[in-house]
Amino acid sequence: MMNYRKKTLAGIAALAMLFTTAFGCSEYKESSEKAETTSQSEEAASETETTSSAGNEKKNSGAEASNVSYSPKDGGVIDTTDLFSKRDLEQEADLSEASLLQAADGKTIDITEAGVYIISGSAKNCTIRVEAAKEDKVQLVLDGVSITNDDFPAIYVVSADKCFITTAEDSENSLTVSGEFRADGDTNTDAVIFSKDDIVLNGLGTLKITSDQGNGISGKDDIKITGGTYEINTLKDAVEANESIAVCGGKFTVSTDKDGFHSENDEDDTVGWIYISDGDFTIDSGSDGIQGTTYVQIDGGTFDITSAEGIEATYVQINDGTISIDASDDGINATNKSSFCDIVVEFNGGYTTIVMGPGDTDGVDANGSVYVNGGTIDITAQMSSFDYDREAQFNGGKIIVNGEEVSEIPQSMMGGGHGGMGGFGGGMGGRQGGFGNFDGSEMPEDFGDFEGMTPPESFGDFEGMTPPEGFENMTPPEGFENMTPPEDFGRKRSETDTESGATQKKGSRQSGSSNNTEKATAESTGNDIII
Repeated sequence: MMNYRKKTLAGIAALAMLFTTAFGCSEYKESSEKAETTSQSEEAASETETTSSAGNEKKNSGAEASNVSYSPKDGGVIDTTDLFSKRDLEQEADLSEASLLQAADGKTIDITEAGVYIISGSAKNCTIRVEAAKEDKVQLVLDGVSITNDDFPAIYVVSADKCFITTAEDSENSLTVSGEFRADGDTNTDAVIFSKDDIVLNGLGTLKITSDQGNGISGKDDIKITGGTYEINTLKDAVEANESIAVCGGKFTVSTDKDGFHSENDEDDTVGWIYISDGDFTIDSGSDGIQGTTYVQIDGGTFDITSAEGIEATYVQINDGTISIDASDDGINATNKSSFCDIVVEFNGGYTTIVMGPGDTDGVDANGSVYVNGGTIDITAQMSSFDYDREAQFNGGKIIVNGEEVSEIPQSMMGGGHGGMGGFGGGMGGRQGGFGNFDGSEMPEDFGDFEGMTPPESFGDFEGMTPPEGFENMTPPEGFENMTPPEDFGRKRSETDTESGATQKKGSRQSGSSNNTEKATAESTGNDIII
């Protein structure tokens, strides 16, 4: 069903003409001249001006109500000042001069000029191909589209300054590729929506994307998402970009055998970042929920992530949001993926809940440093809550490990530091580590009583057991006959473990990056966790 009304547009146009007759045409003439003389390569002008008075009336009356609100935040590792343009944030297109296109079996819909194109209909092996000039902006409005292809993208952006993919209000749209992707000359297409230039996804409708053998959305430049509802099921990455992924709105339900959101450029390790300021995310992935090469910065949103690793990048910064991670490897991992930035996990706000599976797993794992400046981190870990190679600083906020609030950042016993299997001291199951609640080095008072325990009947004479050949008359080495524990047995470890070189400080640092000496911290929103 089309979400526009010709009668309404005609009425608005007539009303505009009436006002023009009564009050003069100077205002409308000036607006028209601006539209005609503005180059489309100038984003600010082309994305705010309109091409007719009637179109201007319609756009202003509808788009203002459906715009996504976005305000950049200070203190982030990513500069988000001019990240989203006004048109990026508009969830409805100006349809006053839109062209109507119909999907059909075996058809390639070629779009070669700037403009707004409303697309509807069901088809098999149909591709919407955008190949416009580098200064052209193209907007595709999906209004009840269903396309199923065997081996080629449903939407293929070859060239444009920017391509908007907008779902019409209350529309339901479905794009599927069932087989392995075939190449387009030298270009290896690998996604249902495949773009070689910048793309923006927004709208007030629903888009379902299925890729049985490849990715869902691939952008060889930047991908921005500001609104819409998305259900993405893929064998490979659900959303991937070479340069960056920026999200400030939308609802996402993702199921993938690989990564949910992935940003990486094989030829340049200084790019490949992910920024999220808002949105509702349910991600079930076989590998990483969210993976960036340089930075992953989260300023807001609600996340329910089930994956091998929840969030991974060289520098992970959590400033706000409600994040729930259920992971089988690492909950949040900072690793050396880029030479451009420090290896850091930094918390400044929000509420992060991490539940770790069994085995050699870490709630927060940094091959560099961990800085907690604010927010709440609630970790349930059978093995290790925190693991870091350099330093850890607890400057503010709250840390909960296995249900108990702690006063310093634990260090994994596997890494040679202060924390053991889930908490402090090297033991299993609690803040003080050990089997029960001792600190992992002092014996409990009842140790040796073994109340309620009885040895087997043959215990002591090792009935049926014989030593290996050559060990029948084995005696302790000289000097070990009456061995006693060392004098310092039972003392707690110091805060600095000299073997691992990992150190921990409290209250001395306000920022995680050595390149950024000042960072603003965000207060926790206090919102309940939403799953």
